[in-house]
Amino acid sequence: MASFTKRNGRWRARVRRSGHPPITKSFPTKALALQWSQRVENNPEGFLPEQHTEDYQLEVLGDLISKYGKDITPKKRGRDKEKYRIRVLERSFLSEVPLKALRAHHITKFREDRLKEVSAGTVLKDLGLLSAVINTGRTEWGLENVLRTNPVTLVSKPKAPRPRDRRLEPGELERLLAACPNPWFRPVVHFAIETGMRRSEILFLICENVYLDQRYVHLPDTKNGESRDVPLSPVALELLRDLRSNKNPDQLVFPIHYEALKSAWRRACSRAGISNLRFHDLRHEATSRFFEKGLNVIEVAAITGHKDLRMLQRYTHLRAEDLALKLG
Repeated sequence: MASFTKRNGRWRARVRRSGHPPITKSFPTKALALQWSQRVENNPEGFLPEQHTEDYQLEVLGDLISKYGKDITPKKRGRDKEKYRIRVLERSFLSEVPLKALRAHHITKFREDRLKEVSAGTVLKDLGLLSAVINTGRTEWGLENVLRTNPVTLVSKPKAPRPRDRRLEPGELERLLAACPNPWFRPVVHFAIETGMRRSEILFLICENVYLDQRYVHLPDTKNGESRDVPLSPVALELLRDLRSNKNPDQLVFPIHYEALKSAWRRACSRAGISNLRFHDLRHEATSRFFEKGLNVIEVAAITGHKDLRMLQRYTHLRAEDLALKLG
């Protein structure tokens, strides 16, 4: 006999059978929980946990997505953002599609449905995660005979949006900072503008990697997979002197959670009457200021961590007459 309970947005199925210990498993939807309970009830050996195999458990795409979210996502630096995308995939109709029946037209429908709700850039990230989930199932979890191809690779992708070029308007920074009472909001925003560091790099910075005498912070693990040393401006240096005092080496410099910062940013922008400004725009603002101070592309890339220098070309506006002067 099966019973179902909903907790924290997920459905938990519990199957009991005489002479066997109960088996439980959670799912993003009740339909998936019901399907699983019926499979277990129709298979007596399903009550022997040691006989469960990955192939048995991973029968619908929702199983694969949930396993990826549990086993792989927590190991990533950008896990907070990815957890949200995992929930999006779990709550979509894709979760109920059997792995054996998964085809490109399912991905196409998901793409079109999402494009009605979010931007093309967001859909591209959703499809990228979905592709990673399927590839992991095929290469790591023995599903290569079930998923013979990755259907995400077979569908066309939305056109990537043009890079944002939003910069702070005069007075916006002051209004933004004045609109948020969170004590960690102001130093995080100031530090982002002074260093050009990504949000995740700032929030994971620990005191041990701050070198005040040498005027830099060390980032051992960044988005592009390489370590980086970020020089500190006088403003950034003074910020860290205050924040780092009386802290242990393994403590976070900025003890604010990603979700808390996200909420504080949203509220501050609303109260300040500022529209179309994202936290990542502060990295663009910082990079623009580096070029305005006279740093060249190589120097800026060393600070920001851009591996592809073409990403920085939009910040430079080289005129032919200026280049002619450099040629002598």
